[in-house]
Parts: sequence; structure tokens; C-alpha cells
Amino acid sequence: MVCRHHRGYLAYTACGRFDGYFEYGLSPWDVAAGIVLVREAGGVISDFNGGPEAIASKSIIATNKRLYPSVFEVVRKNHLNVAKDG
Repeated sequence: MVCRHHRGYLAYTACGRFDGYFEYGLSPWDVAAGIVLVREAGGVISDFNGGPEAIASKSIIATNKRLYPSVFEVVRKNHLNVAKDG
């Protein structure tokens, strides 16, 4: 399951309840603690461009190492489609 809501769901991703999480337009206080949880649990955090600065870019993708390439590709492709339409 991949979830797209920020309140507490990074913690669910860190403990394995969710396979992944993505969101954009976030403030640092929305995700800072959750980023620590996911990284400490061995997960991967990136922005929508694949970079490590999820807080600065205000976009985040969080998942485990095994699923990251697939989740990143789906989010990236769909995010680009939204940007073109919007």
C-alpha cells in the first residue's frame, strides 16, 4: 500500500505498515521527524527529482530500498504529467 497523506504516515512507512509515501508542498515541520524515522529504519528518502533534499524541495518520496526504484518512477512520471496539465 502506498499512502499520500503526511500526518503520521512517515512513521507507518518506517515501521512497514505502508510500502511508501509521497507528497509535495510540505513545510519542514510536516516531515522532519518522519524523515529521521524512515532513515533510521533503513528506508530511502528523496525529493521528486531523486535528490536528498526533501525538506528544501518541499516534495518527498519515502519507501524501503527494495521498492524505491518503482515508487520513484511512478511518482516522477505522474508528477510530470500533473505539472504539464496544471
